[in-house]
Amino acid sequence: MSLRDRVTFPRFAAFTTGLTLSLVMLGVYTAATGSGLACSAQWPLCDNGLLPQTIPSFIEWFHRLVAMITGWFIIGTAIWSWRRPETGTRLTATLAVLLLPLQISIGAVTVTLNGMLPTGYSPPTQGAHLVVALTIFSLLVWTALSARAGGDPPLPRVRRALFVAVGAVVVSALASRAFTPTPYGPAGQAAFYGASLLAVAALIAATRWLAASAVPRLRFATGGALALLFAGMLLGRDLVFYTPTVRVVNASLFLLAAALVVGAAVLAGRARGDGRTGVAANYSGD
Repeated sequence: MSLRDRVTFPRFAAFTTGLTLSLVMLGVYTAATGSGLACSAQWPLCDNGLLPQTIPSFIEWFHRLVAMITGWFIIGTAIWSWRRPETGTRLTATLAVLLLPLQISIGAVTVTLNGMLPTGYSPPTQGAHLVVALTIFSLLVWTALSARAGGDPPLPRVRRALFVAVGAVVVSALASRAFTPTPYGPAGQAAFYGASLLAVAALIAATRWLAASAVPRLRFATGGALALLFAGMLLGRDLVFYTPTVRVVNASLFLLAAALVVGAAVLAGRARGDGRTGVAANYSGD
């Protein structure tokens, strides 16, 4: 099999999505180590040149390099989507590209305008940076799913996606600052957002496939878990002062999200092709 045969659009879109997940983790690590301002508040330069001179500068420089590469992959995904006869991937892939300038602009603000603009390198700006990143990631997940339309029946795919989501939500909760069995340092924060994004991808997949399954109403559970997970991820960026009350709220968000995912997984596991659960089937005498 030639390289051209192996590099298909579904694989390319999936790789772009995974690269975006890695970029978000790297961005969180860069911000958590304080390396965002290590290049002397210059953008796109670093230490008065193209190459970094210190380890913190290298972290910020490497983050920018990966961001540039990821951006070109996102653009490539959109261009490829328009060259395919299927139109289901065009809208989401194009929207992801349209959000790139906004994401780049917010990133530049956080590292260049701290002196002139007091809110430059601040929680609200970093929160906006995360929201746009999550939106781009979600659009790419939907694009990758649309590129792989068809395949197994919906319910088996839903069950697999929910199984992944359950594990990812548990890891995300344990890595969050709400529970902190491990220190919520730079590496811990990157792990938290990596697990959270994996849960987001799995929940988006489950929500999409549930629409064509025998139990479409479970989308309310997966959609609710997504909303709770997004809120928990935003609190992880220190958007508000992390008081004991906020900690309880944050922990409650993850516990409720986990309960919704587990409940959806249990009901999807008991569902039959005719849309009834095992309990309903037994009750009817089947």
